[in-house]
Amino acid sequence: MPQERLKSDRERENSPARFLVTGKSGPENLDATAASVLDLAGLSRGARTGLTKTRSETPRLDARDIKILAILQREGRIPKAALAERVNLSATPCWERLRRLEEAGIIESYGAQISLKAFGPVAIVFVEIEIESHRSEDFARFEGAVTRIPEIVECWAVGGGIDYLCKVVVRNLSDYQALVEKILGDQVGIRRYYSYVVTSAVKNEPMPVGLLAQP
Repeated sequence: MPQERLKSDRERENSPARFLVTGKSGPENLDATAASVLDLAGLSRGARTGLTKTRSETPRLDARDIKILAILQREGRIPKAALAERVNLSATPCWERLRRLEEAGIIESYGAQISLKAFGPVAIVFVEIEIESHRSEDFARFEGAVTRIPEIVECWAVGGGIDYLCKVVVRNLSDYQALVEKILGDQVGIRRYYSYVVTSAVKNEPMPVGLLAQP
């Protein structure tokens, strides 16, 4: 893995701030809200390749923007008139703010939060994964395989003793075991993995956009 040389104090003072995330480059690898807030600060994401990207022209978030985002995270279908009232704006200024947030890519989409209880018992498993080799083509091979497996609903590249943390949703543990055996049989480069079966949900909240947007 390439390493950056240490910079002198003068170079660090004159260098733009950077926020480095282990994994692919670009905000699409973070939660949509967190990535958007990082973009607003004009920060760049570092990749395994060492490449960075900076968005220089992004709107600033004020308190009303933050409140709009926080409401929409929980109430995506709220009528525009009700949203305007909640943020103490008339309809037209509220609509303009909403459109600006959409056009800037801060609001990427609107969707429904589905209750898994509607489908009966399901199994949720978190999996720590270490891959065999850390060449760029090995990362690409594993990540390409993950994108083709619908049961893996989240996959994060992480630093530390493992390479990836994945969230798997299946009907039962037998289906999970069959999935693991198939993945291992496909030879995607997994050295070892550790499975953690979810027994209950303690907390599952939207991103704290108000905290993330603080300078």
